[in-house]
Amino acid sequence: MAKSREINMNLPSADDLFTTQEERDHKNQEYVKNISLFDITDFPNHPFKVRMDAKMVETIESVREHGVLLPALVREKPTGGYEMISGHRRKMASELAGFENMPCIVRNLNDDEAVIVMVDSNLQREEILPSEKAFAYKMKLEAMKRQGKRTDLTSEPVARKLKGKESAEILGEQVGESKDTIRRYIRLTELIPEILEMVDEKKIAMRPAVELSYLPKEEQEILYDTMESEACTPSHAQSIKIRKFSAEGRLNEDVLLSIMAEEKPNQVEQWKIPKNRLKKYFPSGTSQQKMEETIIKALELYRRREKSRER
Repeated sequence: MAKSREINMNLPSADDLFTTQEERDHKNQEYVKNISLFDITDFPNHPFKVRMDAKMVETIESVREHGVLLPALVREKPTGGYEMISGHRRKMASELAGFENMPCIVRNLNDDEAVIVMVDSNLQREEILPSEKAFAYKMKLEAMKRQGKRTDLTSEPVARKLKGKESAEILGEQVGESKDTIRRYIRLTELIPEILEMVDEKKIAMRPAVELSYLPKEEQEILYDTMESEACTPSHAQSIKIRKFSAEGRLNEDVLLSIMAEEKPNQVEQWKIPKNRLKKYFPSGTSQQKMEETIIKALELYRRREKSRER
């Protein structure tokens, strides 16, 4: 029986058939050009906020006086126009400074490469909110996993690069965080926007926020309403308790109110009076406890006297 032989037919791609070699070479090269701001769209689900803050005002003034000194990075869209990879703040500053165009580096990037470059370029900023890191780390980690054989923009095989490491560990090394910290940040993406904003505003710390991220969205909404009405936020210990009740199917508004009502050492309001202001009222060597007891007694007497005057 004759052996069947595989026939390897290298058929030309549509690109090869309908474009010239010069056009193909140009597509794979990056180049700088002035592009109309109207032709540049924002990166889809861009995790970094473009805020009108003091630094933006400085950037607007700089662009107005000197123009955009560092070109933005964009890629061509299949449907026409360009997609911003890095330079969202410069684009906004250019718009507010009255410019119609801005210099851009046009680079040929696939979707995952674009995500990685977008995240890496924005992580260089001085101030980054927890929510920005959360979504940025999640996007980059997913892109790294999809790449499979690549962990950066080189063609180095993952087997050579990873050496048994997880993607989260590699990402952590790249951004200077532990893999556990990377995972904690990514957990924050499970929070409803209102609670995530409280994390950005430093009203809720990272560890309690991670615990709360395991609650279903409906329970998070009840928790948010409770925090707003009671003007308090849960401690780490309280968050663990809330998560436990949720996992057991026993979390409701009454349970939340009960847990939130527990006194937390870091949220007990304290009044402090400088000791030198009290010295003249007490004999030398009086202990702090004795001073506090005497002050409370004096205040009780004062309150009684005021009440008797009101009668």
